[in-house]
Amino acid sequence: MIKFVNVLVRREGLSHEEFVERWTGDHAELASELPGLRRYTTSVPTDPEQSSHDGIVELYFDDMGALGAAFESDAGQAVQDDAAEFVDMERSERLIVEETVQLDETV
Repeated sequence: MIKFVNVLVRREGLSHEEFVERWTGDHAELASELPGLRRYTTSVPTDPEQSSHDGIVELYFDDMGALGAAFESDAGQAVQDDAAEFVDMERSERLIVEETVQLDETV
């Protein structure tokens, strides 16, 4: 399983609350349509005033081919264009990782 992790910073001029509303609302609907997407999570800081970032998004795909195809698709382009309207891409950080679960008590 490949996981695309993006640690997000909002664009200048948006409050944290405005960012979260946009990100978890209309943008989440767009992102959930990415082809090949297996799991999609968002995490918001419990104390945003003490955080250097506004949120973390995790997108799960079967493999790198599926991730690449998702972002090369029309849906992927729409997601990227939309994110550019409220995410500061220069200050946000991106990782592509292969997840290894060490413990999962939720199953």
